[in-house]
Amino acid sequence: MSHYRVEKVLNNNVVIAEHASEEVILIGKGIGFNRKKGSEVPSAEVEKLFVMKNEKEQESYLKLLPQVEQSLLDVTIEAIELISKKTGLPLNEHIHVGLMDHLSFAQARTVSGLQIRNPFLAETKVLYPKEFSIALEIVHLIKKRIHIELPKEEAGFIALHIHSALQDKSLGRINAHSQLVSELVGLIETQMEVTLDKESIDYMRLVRHLRFAIERVDNEERVEEPKAITMLLKQEYPMCYNLSWKLIKVMQRVLRKPVFDAEAVYLTMHLQRVQSKYK
Repeated sequence: MSHYRVEKVLNNNVVIAEHASEEVILIGKGIGFNRKKGSEVPSAEVEKLFVMKNEKEQESYLKLLPQVEQSLLDVTIEAIELISKKTGLPLNEHIHVGLMDHLSFAQARTVSGLQIRNPFLAETKVLYPKEFSIALEIVHLIKKRIHIELPKEEAGFIALHIHSALQDKSLGRINAHSQLVSELVGLIETQMEVTLDKESIDYMRLVRHLRFAIERVDNEERVEEPKAITMLLKQEYPMCYNLSWKLIKVMQRVLRKPVFDAEAVYLTMHLQRVQSKYK
């Protein structure tokens, strides 16, 4: 039976320990009770274990722990295990901090009856359907474990945390991209004087296209321009072509990267599809 050497007791149920010369976080009922630095914990007492290699993340986790109830800590760990199982992919360890912090805020908001608006909900459902369905399972898990019913808006935020951990991208960057998609959709609605059906397949295609265009621009990927089509689109759909350039100007302003002309061509096609549906 393997043993773990205690480095620091965080509370009765959580300790930092050393095992095979790396630091691990151990969780188990009463695992920290009466334990001192240097004492040993038999693996039979360990219910959950995870490694945090990043010192900054570990520091944030340690700061956050004392402020979180045991029941919320338990449900966060269970949620992270669910994400791992459902995706089968490695997760960025920031999710331990990010998700726990988010859920503790969500719990406080819900208990005090504060309704939160999620301006990216429709886009999130379309862009990250797998993450969103896992997030809904987490909302259900929270209801079952700690009897708190989080609103659907929260599932949207949880989905972004999951996506961030899977893609190893900062949540800030993902939020900025979601915000940009939202801004572009708003501009399309204003300029075309339409209200897009957020459940429609066309909306789904448009939002996916915008997201991939943003990713390409952000990664500075070159896109070839089909010259003949460009001329045709300019003549046939001047309104959509001009609007596509307005959208590109917004992308350039927000991302601070150049956008290849070809993006306007592909955007025009999508806008034309939307226009023909609504006019």
